[in-house]
Amino acid sequence: MKKQAIAVVIISNGPGELSTWVSPVVDSLNKINNSSKRNERLNFSINLVLVPCPNATGSEYQVAKSWNKFELVTKANNFWRLLINPYQYAKWPQKGIVIFLGGDQLWSVLLAKRLGYINITYAEWISRWPRWNHIIAAMNMKVKKTLPQKYRYKCKVIGDLMADITDKKEVYLNLEREKCIALLPGSKRAKLSVGIPYFLEIADNIYNKNKNINLIIPIAPTTSTSEYLFFQSNKNPIAKHYASKIKKIKPIKSSIFDYVIETSNNAKIYLIKKHPCYEVLRKCDLAITTVGANTAELAALTLPMIVVLPTQHLHVMNSWDGIFGIIGKISFINKFFTFIIKNWYLKKKKFFAWPNIKAKKLIIPERIGNISPKRIASEALFLINNKKYLKEQKVNLAEQRGQTGAVEKLAYIIFNSIKRLS
Repeated sequence: MKKQAIAVVIISNGPGELSTWVSPVVDSLNKINNSSKRNERLNFSINLVLVPCPNATGSEYQVAKSWNKFELVTKANNFWRLLINPYQYAKWPQKGIVIFLGGDQLWSVLLAKRLGYINITYAEWISRWPRWNHIIAAMNMKVKKTLPQKYRYKCKVIGDLMADITDKKEVYLNLEREKCIALLPGSKRAKLSVGIPYFLEIADNIYNKNKNINLIIPIAPTTSTSEYLFFQSNKNPIAKHYASKIKKIKPIKSSIFDYVIETSNNAKIYLIKKHPCYEVLRKCDLAITTVGANTAELAALTLPMIVVLPTQHLHVMNSWDGIFGIIGKISFINKFFTFIIKNWYLKKKKFFAWPNIKAKKLIIPERIGNISPKRIASEALFLINNKKYLKEQKVNLAEQRGQTGAVEKLAYIIFNSIKRLS
């Protein structure tokens, strides 16, 4: 008689975690199982539970479903209903594993308790609920040392899940110029309202001073070229503050890039739809990016960067993540919260980029304030012409990450846990 399948339930949240943690681990787990002898293969289902997250784009459910890797995918806004009554979503097996791969670690602990499953937590920087974790897979020894002594036996140092994203094939960009700067203006519509006009002006300023630099934009899966055209137009109130516009966007025949933007100033920006496109980003010398989870991905690639938060547009509060975005939609308190953020929050918060937060020191430049695109362009040109500063950034970024091989190690931990439950 065939044994009942063991449920593997993965908790995750945003686009970065899905592409760099969840997808590779699932692929590795299936590979291990499929490479086992036929009579030793395990019977398990893989399910994805998305959880509330201020950094989510809202398209995670559709993206995860399109992969066809999960028996069940539940939306983030259904999480609490799932927690209260999980059986309205699926007939859960008696035995299973809940694995934390993004979001708040508490959600995986609660769901594991609710389902009566064991809990595995991948701890990138800290394990917050070690008492209720059955296994803690840590990025490095620093994580293990933060645990109380009595829980350290649960912890296995496996390395850095994101470090494995650098193991990509080499690609030929087929571009004329030797140096390359990646521009990351944001992924959500609200952020793009500021990001598109601001970054177009950065591109034009770079082109004005040095025409021998390639400029590229990896298009987030939640955006499109039509949105780029919209947010640089007069329909976007922010655009009136910037002179740079898009003259045209046209498709190009290339094995890598999909479109090219030509600005009114004749600067060319190459767009790539493939996501993630780490093999392309690895070819870049520098990235200019907004604040967000993408700073962690760039750090994993050890790609030097400048992180930008132009506060001259704080009145557009719905371009902020989380509670600030929600509150910002209430017009009568918008000005009050803009004042609070400018005069308290921005001054109190020490770091905004993930590499700096984790290092507890400034290892990549953060430009927070009423910063002009021209100033950012000048700094980018200075860095790209002074390799010693870029090299220093790469070394500092590498020091914050763990070892490679973590994806396979975590997959084996999950596989062996399934085996014990079977």
